[in-house]
Amino acid sequence: MNTMNAVAEFVKAERKKASLTQEEFAIRCGVGLRFLRDLEQGKQSCRMDKVNQVLSMFDCQLVPGKINKQEQK
Repeated sequence: MNTMNAVAEFVKAERKKASLTQEEFAIRCGVGLRFLRDLEQGKQSCRMDKVNQVLSMFDCQLVPGKINKQEQK
């Protein structure tokens, strides 16, 4: 699984746990609905500052890390 798909699944699951629609969550995060939809679909070209803006709602952030070569196969 690539990083953006993992982020997408995390954000979507956490948003649903909070019982928020995409529109409600986008407003709370201060991002556009289109951005949130793209993020939840795993779009590869999402802006990292906005990704971290969304992740901050869960006290998380996207940071550099080592690539697991096994996961890339």
